[in-house]
Amino acid sequence: MIKRVLILVVGIFLIGNITVALGQENMKFIRCPAFKHPQRPPAVFEHDKHNEKAQLYDCSVCHHYYENGKLVEGAVSVGQPCSACHKLHPTKENKIPLMEAYHKLCISCHKKEGKGPLACGQCHVRR
Repeated sequence: MIKRVLILVVGIFLIGNITVALGQENMKFIRCPAFKHPQRPPAVFEHDKHNEKAQLYDCSVCHHYYENGKLVEGAVSVGQPCSACHKLHPTKENKIPLMEAYHKLCISCHKKEGKGPLACGQCHVRR
């Protein structure tokens, strides 16, 4: 009898932990290897959940594409990291450094829409 109860308790424990682990499969973090010594943890960002909640379906809003300094309407940079164009420091080709690009894009949209996190710790959650 004790053996059955013990097996049941262990089974429930394992199923509970597996469920939690699988539930975080969609969890995303905005990580960038360009930041060697970040001051804060990576921003927590669940891409699909965010876009569904924000009713954001035009990829070019975030994944914009510029050619010769001009925004190319309708073109997207999906699959290309921000760091491909935005370097750690301003360059002749792109004057907006990487950290500013992230913050400017996200925070300006949150301010414009009047919703979403604005404070550092709301995106960069210490675990």
